[in-house]
Amino acid sequence: MIEDTKLRELFGAESEEHLQHLDDALLRLEKTPTDQGLLEEAFREAHSLKGAARMLGLAAIQTQAHQLEDGLNAARQGAQTLTAQSIAHMSDRLAELRRLARAAVEPEGADAQEAARRDTPAARSGKPPANAASPAAAAAAPQPGPATIESGAASAAPFHIDSVRVDTRKLDALMTHAGELTVTRTRVTHRLADIDTLMDLTEDWSKRQSARGPGSGGAVAGAAALEQPLRMREMIVRLRSGLSEDSARLDAIAGELEGGIRQMRLLPLSNVFRLFPRLVHDLGLEQGKEVELAIEGEETNADKRILEEIKDPLMHMLRNAVDHGIEPPQARLAAGKPRTGTVRIKAGQSASSVTIEVSDDGRGLDQEAIKRAAAKRGLANAEALAAMSPAQVQSLIFAPGMSTAGFVTDLSGRGVGMGVVRTNVERLKGSIELQSTPGEGTRVTITLPITLATVRVLIVEVNGHPYGLPAECVQVMQQVARTDVFMVEGREAVLRQDKPVSVARLAALLELPRPPAQSAKRDTESAGACVMLSVGGEPFGVFVDALIDEQEVVLKPQSALLERVRNVAGATILDSGEICMVLNAQDLLASMRRGAAPLAPAEATEPDGRKKAILLAEDSITTRTQETRILENAGYEVVASPDGLDAWNKLATRAFDAVVTDVMMPNLDGLGLAERIRREARYAELPIILVTSLSSEQDKRRGLEAGANAYLVKTAFDQQILLDCLERLI
Repeated sequence: MIEDTKLRELFGAESEEHLQHLDDALLRLEKTPTDQGLLEEAFREAHSLKGAARMLGLAAIQTQAHQLEDGLNAARQGAQTLTAQSIAHMSDRLAELRRLARAAVEPEGADAQEAARRDTPAARSGKPPANAASPAAAAAAPQPGPATIESGAASAAPFHIDSVRVDTRKLDALMTHAGELTVTRTRVTHRLADIDTLMDLTEDWSKRQSARGPGSGGAVAGAAALEQPLRMREMIVRLRSGLSEDSARLDAIAGELEGGIRQMRLLPLSNVFRLFPRLVHDLGLEQGKEVELAIEGEETNADKRILEEIKDPLMHMLRNAVDHGIEPPQARLAAGKPRTGTVRIKAGQSASSVTIEVSDDGRGLDQEAIKRAAAKRGLANAEALAAMSPAQVQSLIFAPGMSTAGFVTDLSGRGVGMGVVRTNVERLKGSIELQSTPGEGTRVTITLPITLATVRVLIVEVNGHPYGLPAECVQVMQQVARTDVFMVEGREAVLRQDKPVSVARLAALLELPRPPAQSAKRDTESAGACVMLSVGGEPFGVFVDALIDEQEVVLKPQSALLERVRNVAGATILDSGEICMVLNAQDLLASMRRGAAPLAPAEATEPDGRKKAILLAEDSITTRTQETRILENAGYEVVASPDGLDAWNKLATRAFDAVVTDVMMPNLDGLGLAERIRREARYAELPIILVTSLSSEQDKRRGLEAGANAYLVKTAFDQQILLDCLERLI
């Protein structure tokens, strides 16, 4: 008996469907017992029914379905041939399955039926009635289905169907049509604006005619000339009034239709969440751990496809939490924790998105193990790993191929890493974020759109064409001065909340041709409108030509020929009728990591043809010699200094195009040198690049505050990064 009402309803519908398909398949197998397609179909139905019963703890149904599955599997593998007798035996088992399934979803009716059977004289005497059928025959007897009309008073009840099963592809098509209707509605609204303009023009014409007077055509002709614009204006007013009413009606109908279809696709997350308590319970028993699953927000609604696609990633994260997060009872007691570990799955909802959080109070991620695994798989070298922040190290578990005994085992995903989880989430236009504290636990937060049929986008203009950025990733929009852009580790950046954030031209990320050169004044004064985005908690900015609008649009997927285009999630038709490509924020971030073109091109040589001069300040003779060779091989003239004070004195002797300096130096360090340079108005535009082993965020902020344009860390030093910085800054 299933106590949960919602699960009882779901299992009732699902089991009836599986049983009906099995019944149909067995009837056809009587005629063609070797039909491999039919055998496969029947086997899948029995297997699915067994899995659903196992998830709900219905042992009797699970056993019967498993035995039926075994017989069908033997036939599909050729181990035995179905005969009329074996198919009849399967039909008997199917009838028993139907009785058990009905008892699981109709407990009161089953109890009453069993009580009535026990109350017969034959049952009281312990003997079956003379005309009683054998148990097998009784089990094989036809069972009344949901639509069976009973005798007596019940036969007068009208037959009706309370629900209809609809193919989601039909709903998708309806949603697309509703979206097109919304676009048409907006275009009708634009036609109203055109009529208003026409009314204004007619009014002006009428006034000019009145001011001109009757003219030479006589009084009658003059009166007719004045009456004509008045009649035209009356007709336009009536036209506008009628069109306004039609537009309002169309607006209401389109809104109700679109909202209704969207609601039809929304289902509560309880349909997925209620599959997990038994999963966590069984995993805990297998691992010898005491685990409790807490569920919050299961009434949150999401698109049906999201529920289908997110089930496996959530199961994978729950397995990881039990297998690798929760400690054994004795270890938890030794750490001062309760014997029973807690895994929590929590859902919440905003106007446009659903948030699902999976957390545990276990041991947390082992950062050293992550570093070892990353180094072993060549994801990063030792120097880069040493310079990473804890959050950056933790994010490595999402990297492709990051599947080790420390993170994923056969239990926690059959060798599939968290990188696949992130891929599945991003395919649903969502994002994933991880936080872990050693000894306290781990929390993974997934953010998904409520519906996949429509998406809210920020429309921007690049090279004269509109592009859509997903609104859920947009943090802020702002104008950025060209002087506010500086270099950090070879990438252009701006300060946001006292932290450097990487930026790039959206046209460069999309590999679009560069537009005609802008005026020098605009190039030096403003880098343009910058849209700050965030993906998985990592911020970045893109420069665009203009900000147009924010709209909710119907996203049209790529065709089969263009199933996966980098940086592009799909296309839509704007209110204006223009085709707009909707961009993929995750791909844009990946493109930025690979590197993009600078905001403004740099000239290769000075107008007079001379080499560009670099002032190099570095106290280490080895490093100074190496950097000098790098710069001279790139065609620069280099003047070297052993400390900041010497460099400051040499700066006054001649003109330099840039200063490259270490931070930790005797006499005058690099920060002091940068501050002195910036105090002189004549050096206000002189680029300063800091090359240092200091890698903390605080050190980087101090360097930028001192006036540096770029900050390169020696542990992650690449000579090409230095050369790229100089090319961009000079």
